Amino acid sequence: METEKISVYDEHGSQQGIATRQAVHEKGYWHETFHCWVVSRQDGRDVIYLQLRSEGKKDFPGLFDITAAGHLLADETVEDGVREVREELGLEVNLEELIYLGIIKDQLAIDDFLDNERCHCFLYKGRGNIDDTFKLQLEEVSGMVKLEFEELSALIKGEKEEVQVEGFEATMNGRNMLKKMISLKDLVPHSPEYLKKITELIGQQLDETESHTK
Repeated sequence: METEKISVYDEHGSQQGIATRQAVHEKGYWHETFHCWVVSRQDGRDVIYLQLRSEGKKDFPGLFDITAAGHLLADETVEDGVREVREELGLEVNLEELIYLGIIKDQLAIDDFLDNERCHCFLYKGRGNIDDTFKLQLEEVSGMVKLEFEELSALIKGEKEEVQVEGFEATMNGRNMLKKMISLKDLVPHSPEYLKKITELIGQQLDETESHTK
């Protein structure tokens, strides 16, 4: 995986060349990723899904993260990112079903790990309870949880220190129910700017949907 070839860009999105995944994170080159956040209206409330990263992942194992996300390789387009949703989560979605939220920058520096991403962000609105539709790729994703969107927003804004999530951990033999309190320390440490912007944009889409249904 570290030898995968990824297109690198300047901060403004002009392509500068190609580098290995390892070099991208060692040098802090800007690169592009695909992010898909999944929400659903259940029992009159908007919920958002977070994946539980597999313990076998090199980066941030065992932390909760964006519903589906991945790097775009040098020969890939945003449409290939949709394949990530199908492969990791088992959700049969097409690009036309996703709402494009735009490109959001996400910067992270931990020791020698320098991650500067231009994230192509999308929203997928499921219908009702979609818990049983997830079929996880266990090497990548070991579980799926949900919480009210307003709860996640409050956690990100610092209005709450902990929120409750519920869902499941997947095993080779089935699913184990999961219900726990989590804090920001349990999430992959995306930049505060990214988290603030993405929750703002998702909130706007949910508000728009609610206004159309009234």
